[in-house]
Amino acid sequence: MCGIVAYIGEKEAFPILIKGLKRLEYRGYDSAGVALMDGTMHVYKQKGRVAELEATIHESQRIGNIGMGHTRWATHGVPNDVNAHPHQSQSGDLAVIHNGIIENFHTLKEGLLQRGHHFTSDTDTEVLIHLIEDIMNNANLSLQEAVRVALKQVVGAYAIVIMSKNHPEHLIAARKGSPLVVGIGADRGEFFLASDATPIVEYTRQVIYLNDGEIAIIENQELTIKTIDNQIQTPYIVELEMNLEQLEKGGYEHFMLKEIYEQPKSIHDSFRGRIEPMSAEIHMQSIRDYGDKLKNINRLILIGCGTSWHAGLVAEYLFEEYARIPVEVEYASEFRYRNPVLYPDDLVIAISQSGETADTLAAMELAKSKGATVFGVCNVVGSSIPRMSHAGAYTHAGPEIGVASTKAFTAQVTVLSIIAIAMAKLRGSMGSDKIRSLMYELESIPEKVEKALLLNDEIIKIAELYKDSGNFLYLGRGYNFPVALEGALKLKEISYIHAEGYPAAEMKHGPIALIDEEMPVVVIATNSAHYEKVVSNIQEVKARKGKIIALVTEGNTALKNMADHIIEVPATEESLSPLINTVPLQLLSYHIAVMRGCNVDQPRNLAKSVTVE
Repeated sequence: MCGIVAYIGEKEAFPILIKGLKRLEYRGYDSAGVALMDGTMHVYKQKGRVAELEATIHESQRIGNIGMGHTRWATHGVPNDVNAHPHQSQSGDLAVIHNGIIENFHTLKEGLLQRGHHFTSDTDTEVLIHLIEDIMNNANLSLQEAVRVALKQVVGAYAIVIMSKNHPEHLIAARKGSPLVVGIGADRGEFFLASDATPIVEYTRQVIYLNDGEIAIIENQELTIKTIDNQIQTPYIVELEMNLEQLEKGGYEHFMLKEIYEQPKSIHDSFRGRIEPMSAEIHMQSIRDYGDKLKNINRLILIGCGTSWHAGLVAEYLFEEYARIPVEVEYASEFRYRNPVLYPDDLVIAISQSGETADTLAAMELAKSKGATVFGVCNVVGSSIPRMSHAGAYTHAGPEIGVASTKAFTAQVTVLSIIAIAMAKLRGSMGSDKIRSLMYELESIPEKVEKALLLNDEIIKIAELYKDSGNFLYLGRGYNFPVALEGALKLKEISYIHAEGYPAAEMKHGPIALIDEEMPVVVIATNSAHYEKVVSNIQEVKARKGKIIALVTEGNTALKNMADHIIEVPATEESLSPLINTVPLQLLSYHIAVMRGCNVDQPRNLAKSVTVE
């Protein structure tokens, strides 16, 4: 959700904070603020984007070698100047920025009100900084001790950074449930703090990912990490592999378009070095380490949220067909509250782009407590989900800045396809010839996605015709039912058009009532075992004057007189077709949103990494 960045060192803090916040706006962009120290503490904050905040801060105010910044996705309190972060304590001596939710803030606030505290905002964050100061004053504790004692009273999730006017070379940070990275600068005493590595990669490649329940104390040019129980920790320093170029638009109008066009590379990077078609071998550490377990599991449960859930739905077909194993796909947000039946011989695969999705992390925790083996499929090295997993695999999609996920989806499906093939081999449910055939076909997918991207100009013309539509329907069967769901999600996320995805056969069990001459219906009708059935569904739509946009396999002429628009994509194995078929739907959503004047990279009310419930 919210984005955090902080700096302490010899450089001017303001440029680092502003540039960092702009890179973090995909995490939230309701309001923004900074606190700077130049002997005293100055706080500047307001509703709106980071660029708007930057424009209001005069050059003469941009001074100080220590500071922190925040870009907000609102939870408690509407987006306005007062609710923007940083928040200050009663005296104004302390300031805090916060990502997360303090669930018991009402109870804490009542106690503070009774002790004479006054609050200016509606946020849970302001309550936290008041509590820390209250403990400092009444228990006569140092700031770091007061932080530790206060956090023991907190119920909820947080990543926080705290500055003190009375300790001008002092930063304190802590995390529980929300991510926080410490960057180690080149100069002694130089440190960076951020929600993820994107704001700090141009300054350092040496980072420490704080664990839950850890507090980072920067004082007198030294970093100390303790647990909330006051145990000193030995930090593990990670070398960042991210490149600065990956965080720039590279000539594209939007990050989303850039990331759509990066899919041939991100798919290739996700299988590179992992499959060997000639020998039908798979090289994945998690498969080697857990081979016996995977051979003998009785059930597979896939969990995720949003686009990651859709990737799980595709994987359900893959694992059932390839490995012949019962599969359940669950919304992580529902799974954690359902008191699910779990056994030690179950495998749970958690799917997440960010690796910080709060509901998915909680579902993993539940699965582990029941004795199940938990794998993670994730895009961000060092994030919470890989660290909580027993094993798993990274997707290697590279940074995804656009809030609406594109390349992360196809990378997830690629990795899940490899795991499904590996399990099929372990369990003897698929012969070597078929495994080789699938591997060779997977290797051809990047080139076929390149070909699908050449449809861009054709898709622009279709987008122009339907950009003012109020509703869309997406239909698919089998492997392409989840693609219909994903296509509809992309359109509603970035264009704000109401769109729904359905299994094509389910249309006549309700949604057919919506079809009239104003309703565009996107039908995925590529070659499959269900092709003739899908053609029947197209005829049902056409009989009710719906507008048909048909996605078909290259060379298909049978639907030209039936559909209003034909989009031809390269032929592939049915089980791998979602990797190609999703690309034109991403382009369609993108161009419709641009034509409607929507903010494609930062759609309203959304944030990239959902670190709160």
